[in-house]
Amino acid sequence: MSMVDEPLYPIAVLIDELKNDDVQLRLNSIRRLSTIARALGEERTRKELIPFLSDNNDDDDEVLLAMAEELGVFIPYVGGVEHAHVLLPPLETLCTVEETCVRDKAVESLCRIGSQMRESDLVDYFIPLVKRLAAGEWFTARISACGLFQIAYPSAPDMLKSELRSVYNQLCQDDMPMVRRSAATNLGKFAATVEPAHLKSDVMPMFEALTQDDQDSVRLLAVEGCAALGKLLEPQDCVAHMLPVIVNFSQDKSWRVRYMVANQLYELCEAVGPEPTRTDLVPAYVRLLRDNEAEVRIAAAGKVSKFCRILSPELTIQHILPCVKELSSDSSQHVRSALASVIMGMAPILEKEATIEQLLPIFLSLLKDEFPDVRLNIISKLDQVNQVIGIDLLSQSLLPAIVELAEDRHWRVRLAIIEYIPLLASQLGVGFFDDKLGALCMQWLQDKVYSIRDAAANNLKRLAEEFGPEWAMQHIVPQVLEMMSNPHYLYRMTILHAISLLAPVLGSEITCSNLLPVITNAAKDRYLFLAFTCDLSSVHLDLMTNPRSNVDRVPNIKFNVAKVLQSLVPIVDSSVVEKTIRPCLVELNEDPDVDVRFFANQALQSIEHVMMSS
Repeated sequence: MSMVDEPLYPIAVLIDELKNDDVQLRLNSIRRLSTIARALGEERTRKELIPFLSDNNDDDDEVLLAMAEELGVFIPYVGGVEHAHVLLPPLETLCTVEETCVRDKAVESLCRIGSQMRESDLVDYFIPLVKRLAAGEWFTARISACGLFQIAYPSAPDMLKSELRSVYNQLCQDDMPMVRRSAATNLGKFAATVEPAHLKSDVMPMFEALTQDDQDSVRLLAVEGCAALGKLLEPQDCVAHMLPVIVNFSQDKSWRVRYMVANQLYELCEAVGPEPTRTDLVPAYVRLLRDNEAEVRIAAAGKVSKFCRILSPELTIQHILPCVKELSSDSSQHVRSALASVIMGMAPILEKEATIEQLLPIFLSLLKDEFPDVRLNIISKLDQVNQVIGIDLLSQSLLPAIVELAEDRHWRVRLAIIEYIPLLASQLGVGFFDDKLGALCMQWLQDKVYSIRDAAANNLKRLAEEFGPEWAMQHIVPQVLEMMSNPHYLYRMTILHAISLLAPVLGSEITCSNLLPVITNAAKDRYLFLAFTCDLSSVHLDLMTNPRSNVDRVPNIKFNVAKVLQSLVPIVDSSVVEKTIRPCLVELNEDPDVDVRFFANQALQSIEHVMMSS
């Protein structure tokens, strides 16, 4: 092919691949658009590539989605912002397709391009595009148009602005519920660009029409716009226009609308101010907390702490706490779980005396809940109550709940409580932890589920970091090493993993004197019976070999020893590496098992690399 013909090649390949029956080929071609555009140059991209894409009739949604995404970042390839308008036609076509994700991506790309376009180009090209989509015969075009007004409106001259407000009002009253839903979704963004003088006269009537829509899917989206619109209005206008709407929504016949109000209410309180909140919104929130539908109560319960932050402690105790007490014994476990995840946040609001008198009984009842998630949610937020009333009042009821969760028949519950143990340790202190929870941490190392054993090993590392190497040497290391005598090789593997995690925390000295002898002996995979004599200064470890060990050599143990020894190389001195670690690995490198030899050889290579770099 001659040099003159070479620029023709990429576009020819693109056209061929875009017409190919194979979807993957068409998709790959679209994802290479930027490469092809660079090969063609800016002018040919504008005159050939973009028109070709505009005329492309691909019916595969994945290909169209990729095209919508690529075009959004295509301005540099068409010659910069002065030529950005050439990208609008293919994206306009994509705004009319049936697939929602393609339309959404096309609207997103149009917004990105429009935000960079020159004001004159917006008036000449972008605003006419918005008007064409808004007047589109097919409803998908009108849906897409709603998301573009926020870009088109600020740059429009006054006459066009009036027309755009009128067009958006027509979309809010469209015959198709899906168009009205899109208008409701985007109303807040559009309103943010409208001048204050036109908010009350033009935007609020649109909002009020949407709040009275006969479709609950439209009304619930209008709820989302309440907070955004409320922040744009003056306080007195917000109370006059928004408050009645919110109160009516909280009693809407559709539970989905009430659910949305429950999710948004605390934001609306900030918009209307303290006095209307006290007189109108607190009663509305109480109704939602006592709603007939569990889903509404879940949403309301999940926001109870945020809502109470806006109120005074007196109002909270008088109006909200009675509902919270009812929810703590709700028939739905999901309501109780939602409440448990946030109720701790009420303690700093109520302060110590009210927390002990009013909140603590609710907290203790949730700690005894039959549903594990409720108890877990309480324990995970323990620090918030601890900061207010101290751990002494909690520990008596806390321990039984933790023990019960630690032994729950569902392994995922046991896993969740393990993850909270370091948090509890930092809150309870070393004394309480040693007395009550230390044994549980060791018990998990011998759980039947691997995920529990793995989490337990990581838990020991985090505890050692929390309480320090000396504490770990006294309370963790002896018990961990004793478990190396377990006859089941899976548990011995867990201990090896725990040792590898503890070594960096404990430091070189303890690793060399206490951990390394156990690891090197495990290279022969003998059962170890460990006798400990502890004093204030040190721990003495005597290793006694079981005579039966010669017939019980498990390759899994030995190649895990190789992995652990490799992880210890950066921790210990080079003399220890040469005298102890390397000889052990050399021996393992001659093992009959191929996996043992592989990991031993890998560890030896790691030693060589470390030695050379040092």
